[in-house]
Amino acid sequence: MTYLSRIAGALFATAAFIGPAAADDFPSQPIEVVTHASAGGGTDTTARTMLIRARRALDVDAFVQIQRGGGGAVAMSYVSERPSDGHTLMAITPTHLITMARGRAPIGIDDIRGVVRSTDDPIIVVVNAASGISTIEELIAASQEARLTWGGTQAGGIDHIAAITFANRAGAEVAYVPFDGGGEIITNLMGQNILAAGLNYGEAVDGFESGDFVPLAVMAPSRLAILPDTPTLAELGIEGVNFSTVRGVVVMADTPDDRVALLEEGLLSAMEHGTYQNYLLGIGLDATSVTGAEAWDTQIRDMYDSIATTLEELGLRQ
Repeated sequence: MTYLSRIAGALFATAAFIGPAAADDFPSQPIEVVTHASAGGGTDTTARTMLIRARRALDVDAFVQIQRGGGGAVAMSYVSERPSDGHTLMAITPTHLITMARGRAPIGIDDIRGVVRSTDDPIIVVVNAASGISTIEELIAASQEARLTWGGTQAGGIDHIAAITFANRAGAEVAYVPFDGGGEIITNLMGQNILAAGLNYGEAVDGFESGDFVPLAVMAPSRLAILPDTPTLAELGIEGVNFSTVRGVVVMADTPDDRVALLEEGLLSAMEHGTYQNYLLGIGLDATSVTGAEAWDTQIRDMYDSIATTLEELGLRQ
């Protein structure tokens, strides 16, 4: 064998040795976060703010890809057709879970797995102080005398599902009143046109501070740090009513475990930074909004089960 042939053989062997390792480098291309909502909305802004530091944490570029339509169905279809290699993530909200539960999505709950949760804004049961009601027990008792008017957003949405789930678990009588948005709900609760509402803290904070609104309970597994004296429904014996305006990212279920772990680590690190923490404070949340894959995946599935059950009861599930 000539000297040159020996060198060529050595180079080939070296290339063969390092090739698979190089191929396994991850991430090896920009990370794509697919959203279903308009640019500038809550989901879009949350994703973009998370990615500011994620680019450094993951040592790769990252961008938001908007795929609007169908209550998240278009985004889910897009993600399901991409390689399950960890380079494509999807930002989800309860809207996606509702679309799945109604049989209107191209994928199901078992086709995704959680990576990180980025915001968690639990629904709070709120009444006007002028009603004289100060506890959940009093609210339930009032509903036995006359169906309580409960304000929320569109019928079939997360507010509606949360209200009906509460009513069914608590034995309350609820007449759900849909409004176009949080501003209308606040106005009608302030004007006592409705008796109760399911609101996020940021929506109700002015009413809490003025004393016009009373927070009765939180639809979450644990109390809010900002409302330490407000119990959870579970503490009051009303189990399985956990609903939030929640956002986080998922990947397809067959994404390799080691890649999911690396994404989880990088995104959690990015959201620990002051840039993201200041964003949370600005929307009335705190560091407890952020959590890793195990807790996030459990929350997704628990919420999906509750949504599916209530949609079935409402006759809205196909």
